[in-house]
Amino acid sequence: MGLKNNRLDKLRKLFTSRELCSQDEVLRALRKEGIHITQATLSRDMKQLKVAKAAMADGRYIYVLPTETMYKRVQKPMTAREMLTTSGFLSVNFSGNIGVIRTRPGYASSIAYNIDNARLDSVLGTIAGDDTIFVVLAPDTTHKDALDALSYIIPDIQ
Repeated sequence: MGLKNNRLDKLRKLFTSRELCSQDEVLRALRKEGIHITQATLSRDMKQLKVAKAAMADGRYIYVLPTETMYKRVQKPMTAREMLTTSGFLSVNFSGNIGVIRTRPGYASSIAYNIDNARLDSVLGTIAGDDTIFVVLAPDTTHKDALDALSYIIPDIQ
């Protein structure tokens, strides 16, 4: 792998694993990885990767790659009060022993976490993205049984 490709790979890993707020922080992190470049080179690399700054809930801005879920645009942003009073659940559909739960962007992971930690007999496990959860149902679980069990985690599911 070429030096530039190696450097771009390291940058991708840094932006997806750490909350970096300034180019100085990025340069320091790269130095710890053994990569010594100038700010101008970093700026060109970031432009090539299409790095952007995204606002965090605490008001800070961090660098993100455009493929990161937190960088996706929300069609109708919610106020903080609305976010605290909604479960984020939108819909659920089943196909055989798989359920697909749709949520508002950013809610899927926490809902899936709650489903998994509830250790429901009717659910074997979940896989969550940003706004979608795949739910694998236990053998012989009906869709109604699954909905009844999930309603303890997501009250507005039914």
